[in-house]
Amino acid sequence: MSSGRVLRHARVRALTAVAAVCTLSCTPFTPHATAADAPPYSETYRPQFHFTPQKNWMNDPNGLLYYAGEYHLFYQYNPNGNSWGDMSWGHAVSSDLVHWQELPLALSHDDKEMVFSGSAVIDRDNSTGFGTPANPAMVAVYTSLRKDTGVQAQSLAYSTDRGRTWTKYQGNPVIDINSKDFRDPKVQWYAPTKSWLMTVSMSVEHKVRFYTSKNLKDWQLRSEFGPAGATGGVWECPDLFPLAVDGDPNNIKWVLVVNINPGGIAGGSAAQYFIGDFDGTKFTAEDNGVYTPPAGTVVQDFEGTGFGSWTATGTAFGAGPAAGTLDGQQTVTGFDGKGLANSFHSGDATTGTLTSPAFTVAGPYLNFKIGGGRHPHRPGKILADFEGGTYGGWTTTGTAFGPAPATGTLPGQQQVSGFQGSGLVNTFLNGDATAGTLTSPEFTIDKRYVNFLIGGGNHPVGSADPTALELLVDGQIVRSATGKDAEALETASWDVGDLTGKKARIRVVDANTGSWGHINADQIELSDTQAQPGSQETSVNLVVDGQVVRSATGSDSETLDWASFDMRPYIGKQARIQLVDMNTGGWGHVLADRFTTAGTAAKSVVQRADWADYGKDYYAAVSWEDAPDGKRYMIGWMNNWDYGGAVPTSPWRGAQSIPREMALRTIDGRIRLTSRPVSSVASLWQNPVSETGGTVTDTTRPLIGPAAEGKALDIEATFSLQDADRFGLKVRTGANGEGTVIGYDTTTGELYVDRTLSGAVDFNSTFPGVQTAPLKAENGRIKLRVLVDWSSVEVFGGSGEAVITDQIFPDPAAQGVQVFAENGSVRLDSAVVRHVGSAHG
Repeated sequence: MSSGRVLRHARVRALTAVAAVCTLSCTPFTPHATAADAPPYSETYRPQFHFTPQKNWMNDPNGLLYYAGEYHLFYQYNPNGNSWGDMSWGHAVSSDLVHWQELPLALSHDDKEMVFSGSAVIDRDNSTGFGTPANPAMVAVYTSLRKDTGVQAQSLAYSTDRGRTWTKYQGNPVIDINSKDFRDPKVQWYAPTKSWLMTVSMSVEHKVRFYTSKNLKDWQLRSEFGPAGATGGVWECPDLFPLAVDGDPNNIKWVLVVNINPGGIAGGSAAQYFIGDFDGTKFTAEDNGVYTPPAGTVVQDFEGTGFGSWTATGTAFGAGPAAGTLDGQQTVTGFDGKGLANSFHSGDATTGTLTSPAFTVAGPYLNFKIGGGRHPHRPGKILADFEGGTYGGWTTTGTAFGPAPATGTLPGQQQVSGFQGSGLVNTFLNGDATAGTLTSPEFTIDKRYVNFLIGGGNHPVGSADPTALELLVDGQIVRSATGKDAEALETASWDVGDLTGKKARIRVVDANTGSWGHINADQIELSDTQAQPGSQETSVNLVVDGQVVRSATGSDSETLDWASFDMRPYIGKQARIQLVDMNTGGWGHVLADRFTTAGTAAKSVVQRADWADYGKDYYAAVSWEDAPDGKRYMIGWMNNWDYGGAVPTSPWRGAQSIPREMALRTIDGRIRLTSRPVSSVASLWQNPVSETGGTVTDTTRPLIGPAAEGKALDIEATFSLQDADRFGLKVRTGANGEGTVIGYDTTTGELYVDRTLSGAVDFNSTFPGVQTAPLKAENGRIKLRVLVDWSSVEVFGGSGEAVITDQIFPDPAAQGVQVFAENGSVRLDSAVVRHVGSAHG
């Protein structure tokens, strides 16, 4: 349900919804091709076979039911703009789940309430009295948000003309427990007890409640389910339905879908599910949540009085392990033994690092427990982190820099904080009286930003005696930064997008011998994303050759959970484990314990949970009631609250996924929820082209040829494993390496989608990246079905147990399709590419 999601994301309540809207949607972004004057449904990123409203904001699908030959799709809609607000129910109908007719607004907000997520049913027996047996009412059960109090309650509206016009029930609300986090009712007819069943979310408690009623007006609470599975965000938009296992009508299991935000498998929003039994009043999950991690050798358990050979900087970690909860902290749980690393010393205001001694990587996995803040490490290409006791290839002049990086505060200096690791540039050597320069080797600018940490004196370039960090191109200073007369290093960034491809050097200058005549610098990197001051990491990192090669962060929770680093690529290399707390804001601390080398990876609660989709853009997933032939079709909002209000689309914002036919299948001994695109997509197929047989070895080449290129495609491909580490397809490829990678990694057994270079990706730091889903080869083969639309990819792996849905915003000219193999060979058994026509015609 929209409000709860948006407001929690923006850290405000429903009464300040306007602020939440701006938090999510006011990010300035100009698409590289304007859609202002384009005809409807032809704008740059307009989906051609996914539902979007002609204009304005849309999020959750609501009220899904089939009646009188029509599939009804209601949805959260802002009739007054292209950002979240004035929540109402939009409405569209279809005869085939592909061709949609947008209808007038169904349920409107008013001066007292907003109309949030819910469901709809046909009251065939006229239990409400809203219709007649000959003309039964369509009844919407929705969450009403009271604008004056923020209370969320369940309410009714009804229609007697197939959903075209609606009347709100005068007796609303029908369930009110005086909660601001009670939402998203899914109602259905439960035949065995001849009663209505409501599945509704207690969002912050991570519970689902089940109510029953004979008339949709008077409800009785029957049971609760949860907390269970992933609980790193609010629970929303629940759905409950039965399915036959492997098509056997004598083996029925119930599926409980619980959408979560944040805390999904790919970060942010996602749809998890539980499989179990339902007896009419209570749902019982088959998985009881008990987990035993892999056995291994403990290398650090923080059970001693000190940190041993591990080195601490700053004050966040204290003088030794914590015995549990620190002063002012919520109760810490999930650690083993009596001690753990806890950087909440003196609260969130402190910073620091805790670093292991160097060790030779010998085992395949490093498992550990982690908790605390969700402030991930932002990867970049490190130009210098000043670790290892030398300046490497950097050259010095003068005496200010000494023969090697400093390890923290120098004699006579106020305390230095905010640097990472155990080394930094600090020119307070022998006080402020020294001067000099430190210059990097030449490098090529191949990313948009140079990020760094800087502190020390405020003497900018242009003053008589600067203390500055400079970017030199052709010997000229093209960017510079200076300190703020403070020893604490702060995050800073240069946008160097206009300098791409140029040769450059970094120069640190201390020409000042007066007060604050020194400079501190650290962690200079090239990155695709801009470092955000005030949003620095709380993480556990694996550092190899000065680079952070693996990283994990908490989930804004004081409960520690298992995490794992795959160490196999670094066997034989020297590495360090580094705990980093660079954050002084909310949840600005990290917890860690039980570092263990093991032969297999430990799994977190999120990894152990089951997910309907492993991508970034599948949320609020719910299913249609009363579909023909007992089919169960599901659809989700194709977006993510991490960046939902910033995606570069206009005059609409928000799309729905392709409707999917759901099934339960036994895969590798486990019952899994699987999905495949609705079969009526075939009605849009045009001009199929194919390729049969052939080995792909250490190369990327066009798939089939120009006839396969396009912006809207339905691709099926089957590969037979050989010895390639990774292989797959690249779609929407174009100039300068643009493209979306859809691959399979044989070393990890994972399907993946990499949209780092998929076009416009810089409107939000969480947008670029790689999403993965576990997928085992079947008889040595990997099968892929890929739906490509003008601004999305949906990837169905295997029998539909591994699905990844991601938005993309490519250049319209980027239409190539390629096949690739890395570090070996793969056999492409067959591939067919079908162009997909527009559903708007």
